[in-house]
Amino acid sequence: MSDKTQEELAERVRQALRIVIDPELGENVVDLGLIYRVAVREGGLAHVEMTTTTPGCPAAFYLRDAVVSAAGIVEGIERVHVDLAYDPPWTPEMMSSNASAHLRFARKASGR
Repeated sequence: MSDKTQEELAERVRQALRIVIDPELGENVVDLGLIYRVAVREGGLAHVEMTTTTPGCPAAFYLRDAVVSAAGIVEGIERVHVDLAYDPPWTPEMMSSNASAHLRFARKASGR
């Protein structure tokens, strides 16, 4: 598998991860900045390094399993390995501008 093919597959995996919604924040894990790295290796092994908003996040295993499922549906991906990492720690500045704006709007609408 060429480097270009691996990069294209990694980008397709990253796009597929947008279907994984954090149940507490209601945004996808990519736009929340929870996905640190996506790489695809020979044999269709997708390696995803991700985090959660806090180290003790009660949804950590749900999110990890959902990432495995979402990445696994990408054609050309045979296996998925996910590492939960907390270095660097997640901060709200890691969110996309769309997610940040949406969450600010949601907080204002709820009166917080």
